Order: sequence, then C-alpha cells, then structure tokens
Amino acid sequence: MKLRKIKTIELAPSVPFSFDPTFHKPDHFTSGDNHWEPGIRWQTWVWSGECLGLKFQDKGTINQPRFQIDIYSARKINDRMIFSLVDEIKYRYNLELDLRGFYKAFGKDKVLGPIIRRWRGMRPGHPSSLYEYLMIGIVLQNATVRRSIQMFKALLENYGTLLEYDGRKLWCFWEPGALHKVTEEELRALKVGYRAKSIKKIDEYFVQGAVDEFELRKKDRETQMRELLKLYGVGPATVWYLLFDVFHHWDFFNHISPWEQKIYSKLFFDKDPESPVEVDTILKHFEKFGEYKQLAVHYIWEDLWWKRKSNQVPWLEKLIRI
Repeated sequence: MKLRKIKTIELAPSVPFSFDPTFHKPDHFTSGDNHWEPGIRWQTWVWSGECLGLKFQDKGTINQPRFQIDIYSARKINDRMIFSLVDEIKYRYNLELDLRGFYKAFGKDKVLGPIIRRWRGMRPGHPSSLYEYLMIGIVLQNATVRRSIQMFKALLENYGTLLEYDGRKLWCFWEPGALHKVTEEELRALKVGYRAKSIKKIDEYFVQGAVDEFELRKKDRETQMRELLKLYGVGPATVWYLLFDVFHHWDFFNHISPWEQKIYSKLFFDKDPESPVEVDTILKHFEKFGEYKQLAVHYIWEDLWWKRKSNQVPWLEKLIRI
C-alpha cells in the first residue's frame, strides 16, 4: 500500500525531554514495522481502522523540546481522527510525564545518578496497542530473542500490510479480527508452535469485546492485573511488562523472568549470570527505589542496551543469542 503525506504537526513534550532514547529502545527486537536513525523514527501505526505511516523528527533540545510528526495515509482522514491519534501518541510515549520527582530523589544516587545525567529526559515509551503488545508477548514466551524475531516476522509478513512511504517499506500490524478465519494449523505452519492457540484466543477476545484497552486504562492496578491474567496464555511475566509499558505503573515490580534474573545478577550484583542471585534478593534490592522502582530499573536497563549498541557486552551477548 503506497501512502502519501497528509498532515504535519508539531508537539512540545514536557521538559526535560530527550528524543532518541524515548523513541528508540535498543532492547526492543527489530520487527520490520519501524526504522530509526539519530533524530528520526519511522513507525507504522494502526488507528481507527487505518494503516498509517508516521515519521517523527527531532526539532528541539532537551530543555526546549519539540518534534515534528509527518502523517502518511492512503486516503484523507478527518481532524477528529488526527486529534485522537496525537492524544494516543502522547499517551504511549509518555510525552507529558513529569520526571522531576524521580530526578530529585535519585539524581545523586551512586548508581542511578550518572545514568540519569546520561539519559536526562528519556521517557518509557512503546508504540504498540494492548492487542499488539499481547501478540508480541506471546512470541516472547519461552524463546530466545532470535526465535522470537523469526516468529514475529512470519506473523507480520503473513497478516500485516506492507506500507510504502517516505522512501521506506515497513510492515503495519494487522487489526483485531484479522485472524478470525485463520486456523491454528495455519499458524503452526509459521512455526509459532503451541503459541498458535494463544494467538487465536487473544484475537477472539478483542473481537468479542472481552477486552477494552481504553476502559482498562481507567481501572486500578489490581483490576488491570486481574483482568489481564484471565486471558488465555497470559502469565505473570507478560502482565508485568504490560503494567509498565501499556498502563504506565512506575512503582510495580513483582516478577523477574529467568533470562532477566541472569542479567540483573550481573548488572546489580556483578555475579556470574549462570549462577544468578535469588529472585527475592533482587526484588528486595529494587525496593530502595520506592515509587519509582520500575522507572529506575528502566533507566539502568536502557543504559546497558545503549552501551551494547556502541560496543558489544560479551556476557550479554551470550544471553541474547541473536
């Protein structure tokens, strides 16, 4: 599908704001739906039934932030749809997040202080809807990063839409219900294994209206957790990711996967990843970050992956196995 530019808008996030570490997370596996270069991100986006191409461009500084969004579409879309899209971009990328309390609390911390100075203005951010994130979470289950990438690319290239805009070709996610006529056998042929059943179930939940992301955003954390855990194939690890990335809870940290346990053991305790620190000990260590524990770990985690982007981290490479 070829798209044309239909609208350009500018946004001014709250101060401070850093474009690149907000719009590019090196720990997120590549999926074919986006491309990043310093100061620019191309991202496909399904909104109100339309496959859109977005181009984000940095136009400001950390203390005087602003950036431009070029919106590409196959047809003209009305202002109401554009306004709602902008609101959603603000939400998903936390563009109005007030970081001052976090910085004041930990700006002088021995470990976190230098990282905050390096990445001042970085926001947690993710471009995916709840539906999309659940699909990503399913392919992440019990798999190496390489395997997850293979599965997700297969799904995207079979059920997504290839968009062409601004000189780029990127895949756009499929909408809920697009898998209605797809059988589990067809999904298994894409080598997603047992996850085929979970993928089908999640798609059905959204079509039937059993899950409403926008209503769920209004609920308290316990309700969100309870409702998410009702979904077939969704376990504590996936819910933990969702509560942070999709529902923006900065203080919640109660689950660590075996893979993350190894990384945290090296990162926080300088212990051999193959002889990791007990999960309870790691969780207790994070308590010192209080209401910002998840945000603090995000900063430390992203700092590690940005280091890897510049120079390989040998012990981390062994765990990633891309």
